[in-house]
Amino acid sequence: MFESLSDRFDGIFTRLRGKGRLSEADVDEVLREIRMALLEADVNLEVVKALQERIRERAVGEDLSRSLNPALQVKKIVLEELTQTLGGETLRITYASKPPTVVLMAGLQGSGKTTNSAKLAKWFKAQGRNPMLVGADLQRPAAVAQLRTLAAQIDVPVFSASDEVVLSGVGDPVDVARAAVAEARRLGRDVLIVDTAGRLAIDAELMAQVRQISDEVQPDYTFFVVDAMTGQDAVSVAESFHATLELDGVILTKLDGDARGGAALSVKEVVGRPIAFASTGEKLEDFDLFHPDRLAGRILGEGDLATLIEKAEGAFEQDQAEEAAARLMDGTFTLEDFLDQMQALKKMGPLSGVMSMLPGVPKEVRDVEIDDRQIARVEGIIKSMTPEERSKPEIIDNSRRDRIAKGSGSSATDVTQLVNQFKQMRQMMQQMGGNKFAKRKAKKAKKGKKGGGRVTAKGPVQVDKKAFAFPTLEEMEAQLPGRGGSAGSETLP
Repeated sequence: MFESLSDRFDGIFTRLRGKGRLSEADVDEVLREIRMALLEADVNLEVVKALQERIRERAVGEDLSRSLNPALQVKKIVLEELTQTLGGETLRITYASKPPTVVLMAGLQGSGKTTNSAKLAKWFKAQGRNPMLVGADLQRPAAVAQLRTLAAQIDVPVFSASDEVVLSGVGDPVDVARAAVAEARRLGRDVLIVDTAGRLAIDAELMAQVRQISDEVQPDYTFFVVDAMTGQDAVSVAESFHATLELDGVILTKLDGDARGGAALSVKEVVGRPIAFASTGEKLEDFDLFHPDRLAGRILGEGDLATLIEKAEGAFEQDQAEEAAARLMDGTFTLEDFLDQMQALKKMGPLSGVMSMLPGVPKEVRDVEIDDRQIARVEGIIKSMTPEERSKPEIIDNSRRDRIAKGSGSSATDVTQLVNQFKQMRQMMQQMGGNKFAKRKAKKAKKGKKGGGRVTAKGPVQVDKKAFAFPTLEEMEAQLPGRGGSAGSETLP
């Protein structure tokens, strides 16, 4: 969603790198470019003015003019102020002392209320809670059916009116909501998510109905679901709902779309309520708390390593990952291990999304379209091999290659290319592991020669077992750009 805005910021900061000192005129020029970039991204004009003024106050000063790297100082200021514009900090969910904690979902029709109600239930379930969904959208019979279908996928109960009332379209959602609270208490459900009806546009009937439901259930949280693709209209609608319901936060959907992103950058300052959650895909798991600092970092090309690590921790078992890393470094990594790692990588989402989270990735690499179907083709080739062929790819001759190609629906050339690339990768990683061991050994030997005479304690020589250890996940993570590695990318002070 923010690709074009990221490209504009990248161009602005690239031009700044060539300047040794920044004058007030230089800062004004940067601010003009930032203003144009934000307006082109459909950000609210008043929000742009406020952001621009805050950046100016901090950027025009004696400290910045004397800075050794003013370009990075300006980037740091923009990052911090952009984070504040997006909400400052992540919303912390607290729970009612007397269950259930009631969450009311409101919004226009088509914004994704029903789907995001199920996503929110899945999120609460992952936090160790026992949610229950309420189908209070009786204007659209398909809404209750859709909610039940989604709830069945995550094993969460749904409370609504009887099927006859739902199909008639004349039920009272206030009665349903009232009964749902009592049912949640009876069943011991500690979170109740109420999916309300929407309209194609704001009208008095919609507002009155939502207000009545809110008065009846006394929600702990009222979330407004807004489609990020609608731009500034979404912010205007959120203002109208806030005037009626006193919103606690906004759930932004379709954040993975190709809209310009103005709604995300405007809603907090205009409405005065933070973005609580963000939906980044169609799957129920593509939903999480909104982190303003992480999104700001991605917009400015700093990546999102925190989210990447969270996704990796959810996709990879730590023990298995460490064993695979050890085998990779000592040259015993097999195609079976490679297949397991690829299948875990798929759980992290599209590869293009994973690439966008890496800090320091050049624009040319970030913009390359990665076809996820290539992973399926590689999986097909590996799965067409026998266990022996996966562990010893060097035994694959012409007849075996032809059999694997036919079994996977690929060509013999594809099989050869995969095997050769795998061998090269394994050899390269083995050399990296060997070099790291050699450097540790040389460093220890050099330390032992310093100063002459005895440098070890009396008694048997104590061997440092760490010198023979394979690199840990933390050490590998430290090699990522922005984490102390030597990738050559700039990092913020």
